[in-house]
Amino acid sequence: MRILLIKTSSLGDVIHNLPVLSDLARAFPDAVIDWCVEEAFADIPRLHPALHRAIPVAVRRWRKGLTRGAVWREIGDFRQTLGAENYDFVLDTQGLVKSALIAKAAPGVRLGYNAGAAREPLAARFYDQTFAIPRNLHAVTRNRWLAAAAFGLPADFVETTPLDYGIVPPSLELPWLGAAPRHAVLLSATSRDDKLWDEANWVALGRTLAERGITPVFPGGSAPERERAARLAAAVPGALAAPPLTLTDAAALLGHAALSVGVDTGLVHLSAALATPTLAIYTATDPALTGALAPAARGFVRNLGGKGAPPTPEQVLAIAEMALRSAAPPSERWPRTDQHDAGLRGVGEDGATRLADTALSADVDAASTH
Repeated sequence: MRILLIKTSSLGDVIHNLPVLSDLARAFPDAVIDWCVEEAFADIPRLHPALHRAIPVAVRRWRKGLTRGAVWREIGDFRQTLGAENYDFVLDTQGLVKSALIAKAAPGVRLGYNAGAAREPLAARFYDQTFAIPRNLHAVTRNRWLAAAAFGLPADFVETTPLDYGIVPPSLELPWLGAAPRHAVLLSATSRDDKLWDEANWVALGRTLAERGITPVFPGGSAPERERAARLAAAVPGALAAPPLTLTDAAALLGHAALSVGVDTGLVHLSAALATPTLAIYTATDPALTGALAPAARGFVRNLGGKGAPPTPEQVLAIAEMALRSAAPPSERWPRTDQHDAGLRGVGEDGATRLADTALSADVDAASTH
C-alpha cells in the first residue's frame, strides 16, 4: 500500500502530524508512506524512520511570484511529480483549500475532514471520502483520529496506542556550542509580539540556569530575533546567542538539551516531540487545543500561562527545577540553594506543585478529550 500524507505547514502543525506517520507505520508495517510538506519544513518528517520520501512544496514562495513564468513552470513540475506517483490513498490532515488542491493533484483515494470538521469547509469538496472529527480535540489527537477513521482502524486505536512522534535527535555537531556540559535552549522568539515574554524574565531565568552550571542558549531566526537573542545572551554571563540554524541543527540542539523553555512557537513543539524536558510559555493564546504535548511515558512537558496570563519568572523557575530533577540522574540534578528556595517561596512549594499538576492535567485533558 502506498500512502501520501499532506500537512504542509506551519512548523507546529507539521510536528503535530508526526504521530499520524507513526500510527500508520504501526498499523501497516509494509506501507510506503510519502509526505507533501512546505520546503522550509521538509527536514522534520525526514527525521522519522518510517518516512519513504518527503515531497517539498513551495506554496508560500509561489504566492509571492505568481506573475513570473519560472514560478508557474515550477508549479507544473510539482504537479507532474505528484501525478507520476501511484498512491492508493491520499490523506489530507490540514483541511485547507490549498492542501485539498494538492490532494486533488495526486492519484489515489482522497481522504479528509468533512465540511463541519475542516478548517476551511470548501476543502471537503475535493475529497473522495470525508470524516466527522470533533473540533474540540487537541490538534495531535484530531490528526490521529482522522487517520484512524480514514484507514478503518479499531475505534479505540488512538486511545490504546501510545502517542509516538517517532523522531530522535540528530547527533550534536555544533562547534559554536563549545564544551558546554549541559545546555538549556531558551526560545524567546515568536511570530507575534503579543506572544513574547518580557526580556527581563528571560534574563532572570538565564542567570539562574547559568548559576546552576547550565549554559543558556538563545536561538533566533529573523534578524530582529537574532538581535534580541544577542541582547539577552549579553545580559546573562556565560550564555550563547546561537547562529542561524537549519531545522536539523535546531533538532540536534533541542534534542540534546537538559531543558527547553519557549514561547508559543513551532520549536517548542519540536522540543516536546524529541522528549526533551520542555516548558511552553503562553501569553496571548490558550494551550488547550494546540499546546505542547509529550510523547507517551516520555518527556516532561508543561504548558504554563494562557491568554492574557503569562507566567512569572518564579513560576517558570519552580517548574524548571522539577523538569531538571525528573530528567537528570542523581549526580547531575539541579542542586537546591537558599537563593533558589527564596524564588520558590514566590509561589510557594505547594503552589509550584499545584501549578505543575494543573499544567499536567491540562495536557492530559487536551490529549484525551472525546
